[in-house]
Amino acid sequence: MTRNRTTATRAWRNWAGTVTARPARVVTPASVEELTAAVRRAARDGLRVKAVGTGHSFTAAAATDGVLIRPDLLTGIRELDRAAGTVTVAAGTPLKRLNTALAREGLSLTNMGDIMEQTVAGATSTGTHGTGRDSASIAAQIRALELVTADGSLLRCSAGENPEVFAAARIGLGALGVVTAVTLAVEPVFLLTAREEPMTFDRVTAEFDQHVAENEHFEFYWFPHTGNCNTKRNNRSAGLAAPPGRLSGWIEDELLSNGAFQVACSLGRAVPATIPALAKISSRALSARTYTDIPYKVFTSPRRVRFVEMEYALPREAAVGALREVKAMIERSPLRVSFPVEIRTAPADDITLSTASGRESAYIAVHLYRGTPYRSYFTAVERIMTAHGGRPHWGKIHTRDAAYLSGVYPRFGEFTAVRDRLDPERLFGNDYLRRVLGD
Repeated sequence: MTRNRTTATRAWRNWAGTVTARPARVVTPASVEELTAAVRRAARDGLRVKAVGTGHSFTAAAATDGVLIRPDLLTGIRELDRAAGTVTVAAGTPLKRLNTALAREGLSLTNMGDIMEQTVAGATSTGTHGTGRDSASIAAQIRALELVTADGSLLRCSAGENPEVFAAARIGLGALGVVTAVTLAVEPVFLLTAREEPMTFDRVTAEFDQHVAENEHFEFYWFPHTGNCNTKRNNRSAGLAAPPGRLSGWIEDELLSNGAFQVACSLGRAVPATIPALAKISSRALSARTYTDIPYKVFTSPRRVRFVEMEYALPREAAVGALREVKAMIERSPLRVSFPVEIRTAPADDITLSTASGRESAYIAVHLYRGTPYRSYFTAVERIMTAHGGRPHWGKIHTRDAAYLSGVYPRFGEFTAVRDRLDPERLFGNDYLRRVLGD
């Protein structure tokens, strides 16, 4: 016997405070059977269905006035197959818990993003990624997944089973159904040596291709209103673990990157004229350091300062030119930008709506402190990104619609065809999906 855990509704807000939703009801299923029953009941009641993770998307991808599915009880590792090199995990499992559980088993994902608060399904469905020369997004590491579709059935897909669904559903935007489990590729845990080093904007942009070619994982941050950047190179190490010292790690990761930065952002929001001076101080505060640890402790960092973000994927060869355009735009404008601009890379993949689908990509991400007016800045940056054929991150602020997106995604029609087949009545639709996918 199954019974849905339905709670009284109240407004749901995302992490950044950019989206508020007021669902008719909230359901927290404890099993796939309960989830299936909730989807069927919603369809009978004429209510749309959306699943939500931890709310780290800046867009309204998960917002609904119908039934909001919370996957808090759909967590944990279902199966660990060492011979196949895979782990099957329930969709609501936070990446933080997955990473620590895998480490206890002597295993690891190959690549990951820079935070791990999201659920597995939320992170993969919106295309969460890190940086990598050869290894791509978390979704590109999926080997199989299952989802509850609009007719209440459970559909499994992989490269060998329902492959056309698999090509789309790995980054499904919640448009194809409710993901219940994901099978990810894993490998024996390894060590990464991180080398963080300040570098001038002119040098890092001139040497960008060289740094990407020479390092497994390369990224950098540029501090607007300065000529300063901070670079990070992560490469596999055959040596011994040498994590940051407790005090030095706290100073870099908590005091400077979170505590002092929070104060600087708050001051900058209150008195924007102080931002250029604060940026010069912030860009010089972080010093060079090298440390070696297991992957999730190197790839991810605590992010306690709340912000809003827009990110675009460009053809990799266009990234440096576009970044220089962003820098020139800020310098000739009255804008005051308190957050660094982040640049990462990814190899091409074969997922229909991946931002790296079919092309080697570089990402340019812009942020502003939460509560700061962002539209003027983001609009100016977006104009530059779209001039280069940019693809917006599905979970971050952007203004693109289906007409634009169908032009920058050669396989856009494949995705919408799968959607038409699996959800012809748009049970899983909402206003965001109507804008980006069309009707």
